[in-house]
Amino acid sequence: MKLPDDVQKIIERKFQKYHQNWLTESNSWPININLNIPAEKQALMQKEAVRSWISAWKTWNNRYPKDSAGSLVWVERNWRHLGTQSVPQKLMLHTAEEAVVWVYKTDEWNTVVKRHAVMVEQWPMLSDILAKHYRFLADCTEVDFLRLMEMITWIGDNPHSNLYPRQIPLAGIDSKWLETHKRIIGELVSIIKNETNNDFFKVCGLKAVPQLMRMRILDPHMRKATGGLCDISIPWEEAAQIPIKPACVFIVENLQSGLAFGDLPGSVVIMGLGYGVELLSLLPWLNTRCMYWGDIDTHGFAILNRARKYVPHLESILMDEATLLDHRQLWVKEAKPCASAELPLLTHDEQKLYNALKSHNWGQNVRLEQERICWDKAWNAIKTT
Repeated sequence: MKLPDDVQKIIERKFQKYHQNWLTESNSWPININLNIPAEKQALMQKEAVRSWISAWKTWNNRYPKDSAGSLVWVERNWRHLGTQSVPQKLMLHTAEEAVVWVYKTDEWNTVVKRHAVMVEQWPMLSDILAKHYRFLADCTEVDFLRLMEMITWIGDNPHSNLYPRQIPLAGIDSKWLETHKRIIGELVSIIKNETNNDFFKVCGLKAVPQLMRMRILDPHMRKATGGLCDISIPWEEAAQIPIKPACVFIVENLQSGLAFGDLPGSVVIMGLGYGVELLSLLPWLNTRCMYWGDIDTHGFAILNRARKYVPHLESILMDEATLLDHRQLWVKEAKPCASAELPLLTHDEQKLYNALKSHNWGQNVRLEQERICWDKAWNAIKTT
């Protein structure tokens, strides 16, 4: 026998699982919840429980206006020993509005339905994706909801503005607000435009803050191209235009490793790109010898593998088994190793070392950070490449 409290828990589970569907799918209804009428034998064994069960449903039936929380269906049972009894058979929920009464979310639901309807009226193609953003529709302030509407409308009217976010001529919509809401804006605008681009700035026609590249020109003669500057942080578009022709370019992950480089004829060092190595493909002066030096761990090799997509002739340095074993006392643990089983752009020796790290040949998640390598040894290796 299901009591009202039991039914409330059932509806709560259904709400958690299906509330997004309820916004858009009319075929979700009705929902019938069987209240498990006992057989007469069971009823005889627990008369008080049956009386309490019937009483609980009578009390519930009198608590709500008719059909505001569903329809309770009663049936008669003609029992030999207990006589004719009217008992609750099932609860029928005909709409989401009836269901949400049970989980005390009527106000929330009404807010979501209203906001969903307002947006779908203007952009019908957003119906399904807005249902997935149920929590945003429920929790955002009215001010933020109106700003969202205004922002999407403005992007539709200005699809290629090429403005920085702080230049958008809408009150209250600044770079901080956009940073907080760019995920939902990007998703909605991409659907409105029928685009598959996941880049927020490109899909919205806005200008992203330039991605800076930290680099050092190690050859005093080449520094003439930058007015004598050695250490520069520069947008990659401008870096691509520097009129230099290095004989060797070093790409190092650790900033201080790159800062420790001394003058080196014909050389440039690029520092701290991480997984953002796609920028390397945009530098025409990388059509020369290129060396990558990263951590000896799974992600170090994953970055090297990724970099070779853009610089196929990229070589590795100080990322070999001998260097790893020579610094055994300086090993640390890699917190979350790379999941890839194989990295196809590694050389045979690189792949062998990567596999050994993955197989825990020398212990669990072994890692040698490049800044832990003895600098004298590292610098000698760099100068003799």
